[in-house]
Amino acid sequence: MARKQHVVVIGLGRFGTAVARELTRLGHTVLGIDRDEKLVAALAEEVTHVVQTDATSGEALRDLGLGEYDAAIVAISSNLEASILTTVLLKRLGVKRIVAKAANDLHGSILEQVGATRVVYPELETGLRVAHSFNAPGVRDYLDVAPGYGFARMRVPAEWAGKALAQIDLRRTCGVTAMALHRQGVVTLNPHPSEVLQRGDELIVAGLDEDLERLPSADQR
Repeated sequence: MARKQHVVVIGLGRFGTAVARELTRLGHTVLGIDRDEKLVAALAEEVTHVVQTDATSGEALRDLGLGEYDAAIVAISSNLEASILTTVLLKRLGVKRIVAKAANDLHGSILEQVGATRVVYPELETGLRVAHSFNAPGVRDYLDVAPGYGFARMRVPAEWAGKALAQIDLRRTCGVTAMALHRQGVVTLNPHPSEVLQRGDELIVAGLDEDLERLPSADQR
């Protein structure tokens, strides 16, 4: 199972609240931050910790010990300056994984340049999907189909390339079932066990959330 982490979610609007709640449900230690007292109070009983503060204050973020956190989610997009400055400050504090919400392509490009390791666009990605793809390093996208169960899209990791699905035996090794194979724009439903995977392939798999967390990341070396 993926290691549970200490995560800070900055910006507790609809998107940030959804991410914070779901990450808490998945077992992570979550700190929620917003400058709006009402938003902070509304989430106080649902996540590990909440704090009312200005995330554009480097001193405030340092005093909260955010440099020791595993990751941060910057869920601010209505105030572009605050979003960018917060990302810069988190990067300076040494947070290695920063997921930032962008209002548009230009905003997203700037966020990447100043230190965001991943940019998400709320019109394309819901908070729940971001939480699940965050929780499982191997998952690129997630669709909730029932409580605790979903479909996930994953890129085939290097160690699987050149091997048949039967050799990998996803049900035994990861507890999931391969539903489809996406290769160069062509989708094959219910791929045969003899299908040999290639670099660049993507698999759609189904399983329990706890098993989806075990999927390896294509970025692993």
